[in-house]
Amino acid sequence: MNMKIIKYISLVVVLALMASCEKHLIEYDAEPIGDNIAEFQLHYMNPVSAVAANYINRVEVNGKMIANVKAPLTTYNAIPKTDAGRFYTVNPGSVNFKLYFTTKLLPAADSLVYDQNVTLTKGKQNVFVHDFNQPPIVFDNGYPYISRQTVETDSTTYVKFYNFLYETAGVPTTLKLQYQYISHRTGEVVNIGPPVAFGESTGWQQVLLVKSDPLVNTRRIDYRIKVVDEAGNITGDLQIRNSSGKYVSYSDYWTGTIGRWVHHMIGGMRAASPACAVRVFTAK
Repeated sequence: MNMKIIKYISLVVVLALMASCEKHLIEYDAEPIGDNIAEFQLHYMNPVSAVAANYINRVEVNGKMIANVKAPLTTYNAIPKTDAGRFYTVNPGSVNFKLYFTTKLLPAADSLVYDQNVTLTKGKQNVFVHDFNQPPIVFDNGYPYISRQTVETDSTTYVKFYNFLYETAGVPTTLKLQYQYISHRTGEVVNIGPPVAFGESTGWQQVLLVKSDPLVNTRRIDYRIKVVDEAGNITGDLQIRNSSGKYVSYSDYWTGTIGRWVHHMIGGMRAASPACAVRVFTAK
């Protein structure tokens, strides 16, 4: 076969491919988020052991499945969870949530453990399930987030603390909690927002992060929790039961990142097992 014929055949093939591409355009039929859409993240804060048997393996919202056994809602976690800042969408108004313990894609009726309605409004919000017999508690997400420019070697990370502490199974705490961090500058404890009762949140609060290295935007931040009485006075450290059955003052630490917004949520049981702890979920 001579070169002219080969070139001719090659040209025909290229033109055919171009025509094929023109006839089969790939279009994304995604529906843009409108102004009147409710967006939500779903948190699972029931005071249960963090084991696979307690995972929520199917989640339905208004009869539509949004999570299943292949990507379950794990204990003390939230969905969507693959990337920070992702939300599910639904029309505002009364919204039904069904949660299942099933291990199958198509669940049996007896695997349904939660069936509650709650009102969602337009905009972003965080929905907390903490008791299978109670409607969820809804918080405004606080979006849009703001940023604060670095000043010399100091800057800010942002924390939103939630109180979902139980005393024992089925008994929410009556303690009002003051979340605090230890200042990198002075070593003193600093309040993070106001004290909060069960089912309440501080809202977004600034936490000062003094960089130990000008080139690194992260640093360990130590946290404490105090108990506050009805008059607003701090009465002492939050006492929690440890693995040895002894009561000790709560203390923990997390790595803070400049400009990051993180939910801090205390859950579990103060006086029984599973022991309580603060879990975190990145908002931005």
